[in-house]
Order: sequence, then C-alpha cells, then structure tokens
Amino acid sequence: MYRMLFENKQYIDVRSPQEFEEYSLPGAINIPIFDDEERALVGTAYKQQGKEKAMELGLEILSPKLPSMYRLMRDISEGEQEVEVYCWRGGMRSGSFVSFMNMMGISCSRLPGGIRSFRKEMEKTFQREKERKREYIVLSGGTGTGKTEILDQLEQEGYPVISLEDLANHRGSAFGSIGLKKRSQKQFELLLWIRVKELEDAPFFIIEGESRRIGNIHLPDFIQNGKWYGHRIDVQLPMKEREKVLLRTYDPKLYHEEIKYAIEKIESKLTDEAKESIHQAMQEESYDRVASLLLEHYYDPRYDHAYAQYEKEPMLVAAADIGEAKTEVARFIESIQKEKV
Repeated sequence: MYRMLFENKQYIDVRSPQEFEEYSLPGAINIPIFDDEERALVGTAYKQQGKEKAMELGLEILSPKLPSMYRLMRDISEGEQEVEVYCWRGGMRSGSFVSFMNMMGISCSRLPGGIRSFRKEMEKTFQREKERKREYIVLSGGTGTGKTEILDQLEQEGYPVISLEDLANHRGSAFGSIGLKKRSQKQFELLLWIRVKELEDAPFFIIEGESRRIGNIHLPDFIQNGKWYGHRIDVQLPMKEREKVLLRTYDPKLYHEEIKYAIEKIESKLTDEAKESIHQAMQEESYDRVASLLLEHYYDPRYDHAYAQYEKEPMLVAAADIGEAKTEVARFIESIQKEKV
C-alpha cells in the first residue's frame, strides 16, 4: 500500500542536488531550480541584502533554465502517473515551479508541506510504535553467520522482516560501508517508515540484533526497545562457513584497499601479534586467513561482550550452513507464534 504511494505518482524534487542526494522520496526525479552553488548565492543575498534582492538574483539564475525544464516536464507529464512537485517546505521553489508549468499547460501539483510533511508523519508513526506492545523476534549471531541473508530469504517468503542493514545500506562495524553508498539518517528513516507502514497489521516484526548505531545511522527508540525485549534467536555456524560468508559479502579481491584501510582503523583493538598476522595475510592476499583472523581476534570478542549484556537467554540455532540455519530460524518463529495462540 505505502510503496504504491510512490509508485502511483511521479515526484519531482526541485531542491538542489546536494539536498536531493541527502534525502529524497523514492523514485523522485531531481530538476533543481538552483544548483548547490547557486543556492548558496541566493541564500547569502537573502541574509545580506534582503528578500527582494534574493528573489531578483534567483529569477536571473532561473530564467535561462526554464526552456529545458519545460521540455523535461513535458516529457514526464506524458506518462500515466500523476506528477507532484516538492521542495523542503512546499514553499516558493515548488510553488513557482508549479505555477510556471501550469501556465505552460503542463498538469502538475505541489506537495503540501513539501518533503518535510513526510518527516512529521514519520515522527508520529515511530512514537506510536514506541508505545505499542508489538512482539519482536530478534535474529542475533556472530559476524559471518549470514543473518542478513537469512532475513532476506524470510522476507521473500512473506515474513514481516525489517532488514535494518539493508535500509541503512551499511553492514555495521568498521568494514560495513565497503562497496556501499552512504545513506543519510533522514533517508534511512523514510525507508524505515515505509516498511513499518507496509507491515502495520503484522503481529510481530523480525529484526537483526544491531547496536544503537549502524555506521552513521542511529536506530529509533522503538527498534531499540524491540531488540532488548524481543524473542532472540542466536545463529551459530562453523568457522569455515563464516569465512565464506565474509569473503562473499566483502569481495576482498575487488575491495582490497578498502579492507586494508578498515583494518588500519581497528588496529588499536588488536594485539601486536594479531596485527602482524593480519597484515601478512593481506600482503599475501590470503583472504580466507584474513577472515579467520578477524573473526578470532576482532569480531568474536566484541560479539561475546555484547552477547553478555542481554538478560534473556536466546534460542540457539547451530547449523551446518545458511540454508539449514534459515529453516531452523523459520521453525522457531512458527513455534513462538503458536505459543501465543
């Protein structure tokens, strides 16, 4: 339902490229009235010379762009979707853009309140979730136990999964951003809001047992509460399987330098012997050895510390591989739900 909110409309974002990059509605097309430098110039004019001078400068910058904007909007409006234009607050930028396009015979409307209006809805939804007594099932386990892959498989089968790492576009830890594009807090919260609204009628959510942060992303309180008080399923795989998961996930042949840099960032948490062994393995491109050493000397000690903080004992899934683990996790989920009936 809520993805349809974005699929049935073509949103046009008239903010600057930098604003669009940080936070935008799914599927939106960026037709910036001002580029980043122009926006800064207009803002400076407003502060130093007043609104009228800023408007004059803005008109001077915008006027040469109008023909190309018109042609682009004409092509977009020929589609079947309703066209809605937004800026931050739904003010002058989107209002003037829509007025001009309407005057030129192009049908489009302005999103009331701008993209900021979605932020207000998110805050309301997250607060309701915090107050709601929804059940949570938390998938935990050491690094390399395939938790994200298991969650993806469960989601494909229709389970009410909220894959936090997918939404954050980060895998956690110093290595978590390798090969991925950074996502802002605002964009994460928008995607999380969409997913929560999609699952609004679900009796429970399935999440991964993350810390309060995933990279630069802070998790909202309702997710934290769900993590601490939910039913926990802890996945355990043989070391060799975990090494395979790490190598498959991080592709060290492609991202050798990025992995090397990430290792340098965690050196203070390693013994001298472990550092020397890991650097030697990296030089030899013995990536399975690198994975093994990182699990032994970095990941597992950190996970053991985090594991000890939980009050409830988890249900344990000791499996030979991810496929078997997923089957056992699904069985536990079904048994938890049967107990509630």
